[in-house]
Order: sequence, then C-alpha cells, then structure tokens
Amino acid sequence: MAEQTIKITFPDGSVREYPAGITPYEVAGSISHGLQRNALSASFNGQTVELSTPLTRDGELRFYTWDDDEGKRAFWHSSAHIMAQAIKKHYPNAKLTIGPPIENGFYYDIDFGDETFTEKDFPKIEKTFLEIARGKHPFRMREVSKQAALDFYRKENNPYKIELIELLNDGEITFCDHDDFTDLCRGGHIPHTGLVKAFKIMNAAGAYWRGDEKNKQLTRVYGISFPKKKLLDEYLQMLEEAKKRDHRKLGRELEIFAFSDKVGQGLPLWLPRGAKLRELLENFLKKAQQKAGYQQVITPHIGHKNLYVTSGHYEKYGQDSFQPIRTPREDEEFLLKPMNCPHHIEIYKTRQWSYKELPVRYAEFGTVYRYEQSGELHGLTRVRGFTQDDAHIFCTPEQLKDEFKGVIDLVLYVFGSLGFDNFEAQISLRDPNDKEKYIGSEENWQRAEQAIIEAAEEKGLKTKMELGEAAFYGPKLDFMVRDVLGRKWQLGTIQVDYNLPERFGLEYKGPDNQMHRPVMIHRAPFGSLERFVAILLEHTGGDLPLWLAPEQAVILPISEKYIDFAENVLNLLAEKGIRASVDKRDERIGKKIRDAETMKIPYMLVVGEKEKESGTVSVRRRKKGDLGSMKIEDLIAMMKEEEQAKPEA
Repeated sequence: MAEQTIKITFPDGSVREYPAGITPYEVAGSISHGLQRNALSASFNGQTVELSTPLTRDGELRFYTWDDDEGKRAFWHSSAHIMAQAIKKHYPNAKLTIGPPIENGFYYDIDFGDETFTEKDFPKIEKTFLEIARGKHPFRMREVSKQAALDFYRKENNPYKIELIELLNDGEITFCDHDDFTDLCRGGHIPHTGLVKAFKIMNAAGAYWRGDEKNKQLTRVYGISFPKKKLLDEYLQMLEEAKKRDHRKLGRELEIFAFSDKVGQGLPLWLPRGAKLRELLENFLKKAQQKAGYQQVITPHIGHKNLYVTSGHYEKYGQDSFQPIRTPREDEEFLLKPMNCPHHIEIYKTRQWSYKELPVRYAEFGTVYRYEQSGELHGLTRVRGFTQDDAHIFCTPEQLKDEFKGVIDLVLYVFGSLGFDNFEAQISLRDPNDKEKYIGSEENWQRAEQAIIEAAEEKGLKTKMELGEAAFYGPKLDFMVRDVLGRKWQLGTIQVDYNLPERFGLEYKGPDNQMHRPVMIHRAPFGSLERFVAILLEHTGGDLPLWLAPEQAVILPISEKYIDFAENVLNLLAEKGIRASVDKRDERIGKKIRDAETMKIPYMLVVGEKEKESGTVSVRRRKKGDLGSMKIEDLIAMMKEEEQAKPEA
C-alpha cells in the first residue's frame, strides 16, 4: 500500500510533498538545521499549531522565530507556564487563573490566599524558573473531557479554572503538560523549556479577576524571558533609558501637564507650555487638513443618549462608560461624548447632498470621555478625557479607495514631520469565528475589508493582517510605530464604515436621481492628542524639534542691569514669531544656563555689557554648546531656517 502524502505550501509559494503525519518541527528540519533550531512556533492554514502537531492534510505552513511577533508570543506564553510552575513549587496553595503573553513578556494572575508575594520573593522564583527551564521539558498538548477537566481542578480546589471550563464544551478543552506541571491551555508553545535562557520578574500588582472590580483582587505577576542572557541585559538597559524618558517624569519636569485628585483621576490639566505644544500640533494638522479639503466643525461635549443608542455605541460600551446625565425633565438623559462620529453624522444630515458635492470631509479636535478603571490609568496614555484629531469623510462607494489613499498620505506626512520613520501598517479585520460582536451585513464587511487591502497595496505599505482587531462597526488600518527605544505604539488609524450610514439613514442623490447610501471613513492621524504627546515626549526624550518647542529661546541677562536690553531682544524675537522669555531671577548665569538646559529650551541667549553695546547676543544651542556672538537679525534668520526644516504639507 502506497504511503499517504500531503502537500505543504510555504510563504514563498513553493510546494513540497511529505508523508502524512509529519510534524512542523520535522518539516523545518527538512528545510535547514538553522530553521529547525530557530523555529519557535508555527501556523497551519492560518491556525496556530504546536511544532509537534502531526499534519494530516494539505495546507499552508508558516514558521515563526524570535524575530516574529508570533514567535515571541509562543515563547512568552510558554514562559508563563514555567513561571506558574515555579511559583506553585514555593506556594503550593496558590490558585492559578490566566497567564497570557503581552507586548513585552507575560503575566499570570494568581490568588495567593493568605500568603503575600512581594519583590523580596522574586529571586527565589527566578532561580527555580531557570532550574526548570534547564530540564528541557517538552510542552505536550492533550484533549480532555469537560468532566475530567472539572475533576482535575476540583481536586486542586481552584474555582477560577472551574469557572473558565464551565464556559467551554466537550471537544474544545485542552491541557498542556511539561515536567510535572499541568495547566488549562489553548496551545501555542515552543518545543521545550530549554530554549528559555534568561528570565526576570518585572513587577507584581493587584488585578481583579476578569477585570471586574466586584470580583476578588488577585496578584498579577509580570515576567519577561529571552533565548539569550544578552537580550535580557539589553532589555533592562532599555528600560533604564525608558525611565529617563517617561512622559510622566518629563511632563512634570518640563511643566507640560499635571493631574489633580480634586479634579479627578485620568483628567489631565494642560499647563501653559503644554497648552502651547497642543496648539502647535493642532495648527500643524489643521494646515495640512485645509490643503486636503477638510472643513473644521465643532460639536458639544455631551449628546442625547438616543444618539448613541442609534449608533450602537451605547449597547456596546454603555454599561462600562460614564453613566447618563439626567436633566429635570423626565426620561431625558445625556451622555458625556464617548466619540465624535455620531455628531458629525448629524451635521451631514442637516442638508441634502448630491453625488457632485461628495466627498464631504469634516474635521474636529473633539474632546471625548470614556470611563477607565483606576488601575488602568497611566499618565497621558490612558486617560478618561482626551482630545481626538478626528475627521469623518462621507463619500460615494466609487470614491472610497482614492479617499482612503488620501488619508494614508496625510498620516505618512504627519509621521515624517515628527520623526516617526519606523512603522508598519496593520490591517485590522473581523474575527471570522466571532462575527456576532460586529454590526452590519456580510456584504458590507467584505467590501470594506477589500477596499482597505487594495488601498494599502496600491500605496506600497508594508502591512500585516490581524484578525479580531476591527472596530465593531468596520475594519481599519492601524499604524504601529516604533520609537527610538524600539517600543511599538499604535498611532494613527483609518476605518471604513458602511454600517453607521445605514443605521442613521444617510443619503445622497446619485446621477440616476435616486437616493444612495454614502460610505464613511473615520480617521485620526494622532489618535488622541494626549497619547500622541506622551509618545512624542518619550520618543524625543523631551528634546522637541524647534518648531514644536513651547519655548524656543530664553534670554539670560548676566545681572539686573541688562534686563531692559533683554526685554528689547524679546520684543524683536516676538515680532518675528519666535517664542521666548526673559529669565529675570537674581541667580548666577551658570545656574540660569543649567536650568534652561534642564527645561530643554533649544536656544539660550546670554546678554551683558558687551552684548548691550554691540546690539548682539551670545548664543548657546542646546546639545551643541556655544555658537558665539551673533547679531539679532542673524540669529532670527538661523532660527527661522531651522524651524522651517520640517516637510511642507
């Protein structure tokens, strides 16, 4: 009897035949020893599989290494198992809950009962972790019946795992075994524990079971692991640099923003320098938007509850958001505006449109409010009130792709102007296995997804697909930017939406004199000003380009005698639009210079007797040192040339 074979297709399009039952690990070995050594995980026909999974049918096989996000996820997911095992060896009564990989490392939520777990316990867990890892224990997946799974965790007296299993059906429950440890798990592991060479516990913090404040608070143990000790050392060094660049620290030192418990958690207060930075960013984008044909609109901070019921936002987010504002009138309720799109839709509806007038592009720096749990708040990156650089384009289906490409151009201009050169575009699609959480017809979703894919291809963007990351009303193109420390941030998003025009009954008159439904594009190059400023501060370390510096120059009189001359210089700079101030404090010039350096003010202009007599200033450029004595008009010309170095829209 002839041996049964299967055809394996690889990412480059090549096809090879193999015996049925071969594993991805064995396939990797048939290609090269290097691939077999470096492969951490694999996917078969788009589904994550173990490298030890027998392949019994034709399909597409893709391998992932440490250089791939998928490879890191498998590595960190596997490491979460090892960490949980190490913790159980020291805390046998601890109850495990869930332990997923995250962007950098992984965590495990654990109920330690009456025992405490603090930083002093980290070293013993790290030591045990590495001892387990050195055993090179294979990770093995096995299916278990629902009854067997429940019996296992009842014996362990673990109500958390029991709760998770109760939500599953027979045939979809799997355990992962390695060494003497077993955990409820869906899969996606590296071949064995020995691939993990370095590990560190980063933090332990409180976290509610399933993110619900009504549930018990657990201990979330964060860890990170690497295939080489050198990579861990580099990561820890990067974290030290990140601490110096932390936007919360810089925001305080540079007097950009503050928070007040009396005002409320997650509600930032913009100080004068921060307000100026926001104004500069807004004006920069407004100018680019005006050239691209956008019209500025303004909408209220609240809206009638029915507006968000119609849009679907209330059903989706209402229970987890700020509660309705009730008026003296019975049954009248308003919501703090959670997003701007329903308001812009109502502006579109104020008149009838012809296809000849489309596209219509409305833009607004609109402040919105969304409730975040206090434990999730983080500086400016996670707040309860934030301003989106929001815009909505209403166009015909025929105009959709060109409009989408126009928005891509705008996003790339913003990134280029602000020094975000390292990025990739993520096409965020529906989860094909959970379509219930999305609104709209199958046909509209397919049209929207196809438009994004084609537009990205035609613009030559480097993209990757992510299933399940779409908004509930439409797919989107997200821009993932890496900062100077290599950290990844989601900045800028463009969404295609056939559904809200349907829900609100939007129309335009077509060339056939019939009424047609427009398509909406949602877009926000910054995302939110708060988060964008946070990332910009960390990316630049607070050393903003001259055109964005809230204070471009400070004039430093050597003594009180030269304050009048300093004021004259200030007036000359102000006439040319240069943002400057005079340091009138009774301090030594050395301290004034040091303080200006700390405030990261680009230009320091020292004035004394010599400068007053010659009508010059002694110029010091931050990070470059002394530039010598200059005439004021020459200084202005030099600063203007530097300021205008950014690309024009």
